[in-house]
Amino acid sequence: MNITGGRYNRQKITAPDEHITRPTLSKVRMGVFNTLSSIMDFEEKSFLDMYAGSGIMGLEAISRGFSKLTAIEYNKKVYSIIKKNFSKYEKENDIKLFLGDSQKVCTKLTDKFDVIYIDPPYFSGVYEKSLDSVKHLTSGIIILEHTLNLSDSGNADTILLSDEFEIIKQKKYADKFITFLKYNN
Repeated sequence: MNITGGRYNRQKITAPDEHITRPTLSKVRMGVFNTLSSIMDFEEKSFLDMYAGSGIMGLEAISRGFSKLTAIEYNKKVYSIIKKNFSKYEKENDIKLFLGDSQKVCTKLTDKFDVIYIDPPYFSGVYEKSLDSVKHLTSGIIILEHTLNLSDSGNADTILLSDEFEIIKQKKYADKFITFLKYNN
């Protein structure tokens, strides 16, 4: 897997076993950061990758100019791979990696983040709880990667948004959606 843009463009990273994680496809990563760049300047901004998986979204953020990256991963084996990938970039970047349950770790964080990326295992039913756990951390955009349109119901991957969240933009990539939200606190 390669970083798709920015100063580390085309640098290869080690991907965890695909049976454990589901790395975001390069086309989707490029779309996410192209959309973000139309909303904000990345310089001096912070990025939280709540369910790090391969760590590629955080590395894309750092590569494209975000100054601070925080990532959380639950699986110890995957955490070790991400830690190794991040070690190549830690000397010149502010990168933090936490091992543990993302929702619990988020309740203990105190920094505000300009972008929070939420991409839990599909059909895990944790989207609403994840959004609740980052309300105190957001100062900008929350991005959800999910499989069903937010208006679909009756499925394990249904996401019920409260009035606290405003959909800024939604894009569809094959069988998945990327939804950009703003928290109206």
